[in-house]
Amino acid sequence: MINTKSIKDELEEREFEILSPYATKCKNSKGRKRERIEKFAIRTEFQRDRDKILHSKSFRRLKHKTQVFLSPYNDHFRTRLTHTLEVSQIGRTMARALRLNEDLVEAIALGHDLGHTPFGHCGESILDELLPEGFHHNLQSVRVVEVLEDMNLCRETVDGILTHTWGYKPKTPEAQVVQYADKIAYINHDIEDSIRAGIISESDLPADCTKYYTSNQSARLGKMITDVITSSMDKEKVTMSEEGWFYVTKLRTWMFDNVYLDPIAKAEEKKSRNIIRALYEHYTEMLQAYYKQEEIPQIVTDYISGMTDQYAIRRYKDLFIPMPLAERTNDDALLKKARERE
Repeated sequence: MINTKSIKDELEEREFEILSPYATKCKNSKGRKRERIEKFAIRTEFQRDRDKILHSKSFRRLKHKTQVFLSPYNDHFRTRLTHTLEVSQIGRTMARALRLNEDLVEAIALGHDLGHTPFGHCGESILDELLPEGFHHNLQSVRVVEVLEDMNLCRETVDGILTHTWGYKPKTPEAQVVQYADKIAYINHDIEDSIRAGIISESDLPADCTKYYTSNQSARLGKMITDVITSSMDKEKVTMSEEGWFYVTKLRTWMFDNVYLDPIAKAEEKKSRNIIRALYEHYTEMLQAYYKQEEIPQIVTDYISGMTDQYAIRRYKDLFIPMPLAERTNDDALLKKARERE
């Protein structure tokens, strides 16, 4: 008898056999905004989402976007891309142990920062000030996958991207995993990068935090991950122990006071803010002749938030720094797009 089942069918059936009863199954997905006409018999829908994100232009640009240190001179400092990969790895580790859907976790993790600005949270904060309705990178990430690159992702993936930021309530345990994975990743790798930069040393970390988690990078990371797993095993909600969460929060607060807001780490932040502000004001004025007034803020935001650090700096130089004609890039995509409307 001929087996008519596809690999996809078998993978989806296997999810019901292997995964936790609380896990999100592909067959139970709420689907996409647009039903796909073509059928692909190898990958599940969440695997397709992962691959759509991985092959997107916005994902590739993450390699030149700041995580903490602006335009880092040291190749070993994290960028937004390496942060994303670490979130994915941590998330998959927790999902596998909890028997949740790894493919959904990976898709959410890879897409969670697609809408982040150049110059890290500094870029996000200045756009938040400039825009009438503010700016939040999780909302922009959703806009990237739903509008700007129109990936037509599953609703569970989009929800996870939206809710990876604290203060939102994820609809799936996989999205809850990414919430924790994101925080665990950036606290640990930001400590490592800050030590490498000479801003802090291991001995500077709060004594009670190092006593609880140790000062060893690998051991601290492992204990945080293990805490989430042991606290969430065979439970509907992904969580962390009260004590573990207390020290994670204390470490995060300490990092804000001693690294994220440190004058050495943020020495170039004022310049970065000036670049974003100047570009925003320039493009807002430039587009007056091409678009309705109410359309302009979003168009400019989409353009600037998609820039890498280097591209934002290059556009600023082209627009505001005198240079020989032969050195000008003259490749302003936003102006070209506006002129096409004429």
